[in-house]
Amino acid sequence: MAKLKVTAPKEIKNTEINLPSSKSISNRLLILNALSYNPFPVKNLSDSDDTKALATALTSNASLFNVGAAGTTMRFLTAFLSRIVGEWIITGSARMKERPISVLVDALQEIGAKIEYTEKEGYPPLKIFGSSLQGKTLELPGNISSQYISALLMIAPTVTDGLTLKLIGDITSRPYINLTLKLMEQFGIQYTWTNNTIVVPEQQFKAVETKAEGDWSAASYWLQIVALSKNNNTVTLGGLDRYSLQGDAEVANLFDQLGVKHKFSQKGLQLTKSGTPTRHFSYDFTDQPDLAQTFAVTCACLNVPFHLKGLHTLKIKETDRINALINEARKLGFIFTTNDVDDLKWEGQREEVSGPATISTYHDHRMAMAFAPAALTNDQIFIEDPEVVTKSYPDYWDDLVKAGFGVEIIE
Repeated sequence: MAKLKVTAPKEIKNTEINLPSSKSISNRLLILNALSYNPFPVKNLSDSDDTKALATALTSNASLFNVGAAGTTMRFLTAFLSRIVGEWIITGSARMKERPISVLVDALQEIGAKIEYTEKEGYPPLKIFGSSLQGKTLELPGNISSQYISALLMIAPTVTDGLTLKLIGDITSRPYINLTLKLMEQFGIQYTWTNNTIVVPEQQFKAVETKAEGDWSAASYWLQIVALSKNNNTVTLGGLDRYSLQGDAEVANLFDQLGVKHKFSQKGLQLTKSGTPTRHFSYDFTDQPDLAQTFAVTCACLNVPFHLKGLHTLKIKETDRINALINEARKLGFIFTTNDVDDLKWEGQREEVSGPATISTYHDHRMAMAFAPAALTNDQIFIEDPEVVTKSYPDYWDDLVKAGFGVEIIE
């Protein structure tokens, strides 16, 4: 397997980076476009693997779809195809077949969907017999992946009598649910969200022109790079919406604690190093789980002890991200700990390591992108399976080169 040698620059150049479009927004807009039979294509669509997989499926005449490692595509398509008359099969990568989907399937079956597991009960692949669906009130745990809830919400207007979702307990990733509803609103959909109950009546989608905004999750790696750099040059990030619908937009404010200033200009979001980071970082990532890897690596490299909470969904992502972080941080000499449920902690424990680290990525794009900037405090680092970044940020390595990093494929 090829690996990438990432070498730190002596200083970060003044750099302008055009960030990729948000795959979270792109994938939702693709589904909503299809539901509205919209003649207008989505503008600024993400070129990530996940979005390509969904776009291909939605424009295909096939009845079997292999979505690879694309979790949002698997979940959104499952709900979408449940209401399209026909016989469909959705499968994916080996890891996808280990990612549970029974909560979504059970909910869809409650409203009349006909879905079978073709291999392991509760997991993809799925065989779907599309039919009309009858709405009702569905009770779902609030702490499940927001993708299940978003998948149901987006098809709700097309379900007879609509859908009412009653979310039990604390709600995980609330901003992602809000993002879905706000995008639905752009297509003319009305809804109410009172306390933990979301009501979406049966109604018609409107065809509208839409555009995907830049990805705040991708921005997190540039905030990390500025935090770990030793100079005060400016990195400017283009494509971000100042009044974004994305929950991950909070990342800029969070990095204030780690010594990075941010301000918007006509060119984009300008990042500069501002000084001394906090002595201890603690945050509940329930609303922004995709940022956890960035902060774990950044804090450790800055020698800032941390306690990251609200991480329960990380165990069912592209990999078990909590244990992956523990394993790979140890290669840099950092000893992380966890309650093995929903947190990650570092209290400054270290051990000696020899030579540059080779980071395993576990088929997870965020492992590669969160660890690569560690070259700034380790001179160089090796990243296995570097192509994994195409899942969300295909130009990541090229953009590192723009900032002065050395990036070299090692066979």
